[in-house]
Amino acid sequence: MRVARSEFWAGRALLLTLMAFTIMPFISIFITALHPSGSVPSGLEWPANPQWGNFVEAFKVANMPALLMSSTFIVLAVVPVSLILSTMAGFAIGLLRITGGPVLLLIFVFGLTLPFPGIIIPIYFLERAMGIYNTRLALVLPLIGLYMPFAVFWMRAHFVNMPIEISEAARVDGANTWDLFWRIHVPLARGPIVSLGILMTIWTWNQFLLALVLIEDPSKRTMAGALGAFQGHYATNVPLLCAGTILILVPTLIIFVLFQRQIITALLQGSIKG
Repeated sequence: MRVARSEFWAGRALLLTLMAFTIMPFISIFITALHPSGSVPSGLEWPANPQWGNFVEAFKVANMPALLMSSTFIVLAVVPVSLILSTMAGFAIGLLRITGGPVLLLIFVFGLTLPFPGIIIPIYFLERAMGIYNTRLALVLPLIGLYMPFAVFWMRAHFVNMPIEISEAARVDGANTWDLFWRIHVPLARGPIVSLGILMTIWTWNQFLLALVLIEDPSKRTMAGALGAFQGHYATNVPLLCAGTILILVPTLIIFVLFQRQIITALLQGSIKG
């Protein structure tokens, strides 16, 4: 009993320590954002006169309404298409066991190993040749392609564990392949689909590097991608930069708070299925 209790408190202490290391940077950024504009704070010193107006100024300077609309458009263009394609591919490879399925799965798994910095330059020159550089489509198409390996592997892990008896019973009742997919297995896969959608929404919203390289106009980028331009113009104004960073983080934090159960379930599900 003593050993179990000591392990319990040791685990709690470790978790609290890790939580402190995780939260401290956010606290530091928030406190810095409350200092007078143009000043350089030292340490975690709470300002004598908190400048809450820095958030209003950063909201105007960074053109947040346009960034919100741009990020929302990109998320709505990327996530539904990625979910549909990956669910269909995962269903075909994991449940229908189509000819060449193992080879296709191997190709998707190989896609997970591609170094991200190594494919940005080819994408950049390809999009300039196609004439879609500096448009939102320049970010939407690569994101859909980059999400496919993980998304297909994720959905295949669900469908491959579905009992074959469900499909056989539906076939006996006269269901064709489309009915089997849309009416039987998509409702049963609602949990994995929702979890994957939440993860891809967060990844798309926080996309920084691709948005910075493929789109020159900051108003067409994601909120995280526009932070690069914001930093370039206001790098010396540390409080205003921190205020802008907080504003960009707020939507992601709201999504996490609202869907924390689904996100945790998604991470656990991905760790136990194969």
